[in-house]
Amino acid sequence: MRKKKIRPLFENIEVIDAGAKGKTVGKAPDGRVIFMTNTVPGDVVDVQTTKKRKSYFEGNATYFHELSDKRVTPVCEHFGTCGGCKWQNMGYEHQLFYKQKEVTNNLTRIGHLELPKISPILGSKKQYYYRNKMEFSFSDSRWLTLEELQSDTVFEDKNALGLHMPGMWDKILDLNNCHLQAEPSNSIRLAIKEFALKNELTFFSPRNQQGLLRTLMIRTSSIGEIMLVIQFYEDHQEKREALLNYLATTFSEITSLQYVINQKQNDTIYDQNIICFSGRDHIFEEMEGLQFKINAKSFYQTNSDQAHELYKITREFANLTGNELVYDLYTGTGTIALFVAKNAKKVIGIESVPEAILDAKENAKNNNISNAEFFVGDMKKVFNEDFLSTHGRPDVIITDPPRDGMHKDVVQRILNIAPQKVVYVSCNSATQARDLEMMKESYTIVKVQPVDMFPQTYHVENIVLLKKL
Repeated sequence: MRKKKIRPLFENIEVIDAGAKGKTVGKAPDGRVIFMTNTVPGDVVDVQTTKKRKSYFEGNATYFHELSDKRVTPVCEHFGTCGGCKWQNMGYEHQLFYKQKEVTNNLTRIGHLELPKISPILGSKKQYYYRNKMEFSFSDSRWLTLEELQSDTVFEDKNALGLHMPGMWDKILDLNNCHLQAEPSNSIRLAIKEFALKNELTFFSPRNQQGLLRTLMIRTSSIGEIMLVIQFYEDHQEKREALLNYLATTFSEITSLQYVINQKQNDTIYDQNIICFSGRDHIFEEMEGLQFKINAKSFYQTNSDQAHELYKITREFANLTGNELVYDLYTGTGTIALFVAKNAKKVIGIESVPEAILDAKENAKNNNISNAEFFVGDMKKVFNEDFLSTHGRPDVIITDPPRDGMHKDVVQRILNIAPQKVVYVSCNSATQARDLEMMKESYTIVKVQPVDMFPQTYHVENIVLLKKL
């Protein structure tokens, strides 16, 4: 019989820092790092380790000797189970401190970069109810708590509408109230679940690939527009229309009510046909008088208020005079491109998602902006010498890539073009640091501005201004 491995228990460990991905940090007696998930810097705890590696341990605090003065009481009943807001138990000013520290550490340790004085992180005025987009999942096998599992109760109803448990593709935490998106988000979600249970609409089983209701996306805008996209697995017209008609009559404020029938293995909708049931197939967001059209597949920054601040800083860093040709890489629906267009001679936006580029072109037209053009294609392929000879060599490049950062070929292309200025907007300062290290022989870093787009989480955006040496 195989002997069960005994994991070390460390006592009286002081939590000294917050590390990557929201984990906190302590030191084991032998000097190895311990990464924890349920503590705050300043706590003194006993830690039951769950993983042992050559240079570190992972574990959870099982007993608290001292509680940190950085602690606050979480507002959400689901905190500790839901993985959406890992830092709700830490005061907001301390969240900002550790986010700024992460940016500095990544740029210096990963990128080995020489930095100017980094500007203080720009915090979010809204610390809850700041998201304009939430995606929820239906499941016929909700997450059961340890107390529920240990009880003698037989749970007949295991249906859930909520968020995925961290690291679990098939388990959904049923939500009563989520503090990330303002009303009527919670009311709509709860009404859908109540209607589904009352009318015996089946919830999706990811393991068995069956069930009617699959996912729910709610998008809102700062001008009060609301989009709902319900993803169905089974194609049952009568049941589908019963739910959609109920929503259309119960929530008259819904601007766009759409649905998808998706029988693939995964939930992604980018390759799916989205059908508009009522209202428009899009909503609008506004910023400084500009209107942005957002459809179900569009990327738009999920914190509208902070997006405005992010774009203002990007425009300020670019410091355009009206004579520059600007390239906006990974332009999405053209938000940054159109936001800076009035200060530029011309703006060229490039993006790989065709629907986003269609929106960008329409956004330019609707806002009477004639000096912005948009092109679709894989960045490392379309952004080449032929493209440059046709559209001109940029004086300024703004780049806002996804979390993986820029492909090395794109970085090399920027170095070959050698624009006077590059403004690099990033949602992942680690990959940003990697890319900037490739550029440090040709560019100097002039300004660094972290921006908090996601309070109660460890995520942080960062803007860097580079100037040609």
